[in-house]
Amino acid sequence: MARWFIIAGIVLLIIGLILHFAPGLVQWFGKLPGDLHWRSERTQVFVPITSMIVVSIVLTILLNLFNR
Repeated sequence: MARWFIIAGIVLLIIGLILHFAPGLVQWFGKLPGDLHWRSERTQVFVPITSMIVVSIVLTILLNLFNR
């Protein structure tokens, strides 16, 4: 269990560094076709369906590669 926490921490650190030093690399996230965004006068709803499917596929592939 400790190993997974260390790996998760390293991954979060890498994501944080990318977001801080190269934010242009992830500008596509949340703007894919299929990401729903509704606005009205008082509310704003954002549902990143397609982006979450992409993240799920990438994580599934990575986890399957590391667990073999």
